[in-house]
Amino acid sequence: MTVNVEPFWLRKTLEQLNPTEWESLCDGCGLCCLQKLEDEDDNSVYYTRIACKLLDLKTCQCSDYSHRMEKVPDCIQLTPGKADQFKWLPPTCGYRLVSEGKDLPGWHHLVSGDRKQVHKKRISQSGRMLSEEAVPEDDWEDYLIFRAG
Repeated sequence: MTVNVEPFWLRKTLEQLNPTEWESLCDGCGLCCLQKLEDEDDNSVYYTRIACKLLDLKTCQCSDYSHRMEKVPDCIQLTPGKADQFKWLPPTCGYRLVSEGKDLPGWHHLVSGDRKQVHKKRISQSGRMLSEEAVPEDDWEDYLIFRAG
C-alpha cells in the first residue's frame, strides 16, 4: 500500500517549517539580491539588473552568506514572520508562493530534482547582471527588468 503524502511546502505554513525546509525553499535565482527601485508615486517596486556586491553573477549565490548582514547592512533577511511583506519578491519565489498557499513551479529544484533548472529556464538573471560596484547608482533606472507584484 502506498500513501501519497503532500510535499512539506503544501502541508505546512512558513512558520511550521524547520530550518532545513526553510532554506530549501530558496530556488537560487538571486532575484532578491538585485537592487530595486521604488516609485514614490504609487509605491511600485521595480527590479534592476544591478546585483548586490556580494552576489556571484554566474551562480546567483551570495559570496558571503553567513556574514552578509555585516557587510551589507540593508540586506533583507527573509523570515517566516515577515511573510506578509513578501509581495516585493518575484512571483516565482518559493517563499512568496508558499506564503500565498501556492505550489512550487515544475522547474523548482524541490520538484525537478535539478538545482540548475532555475538557470536553464532563465528564471534567474545568471550571466545577465552587473555588480552594483560597476554602475553608478544614478544610472540604475537604466537597468530596469520588471515590476514586482
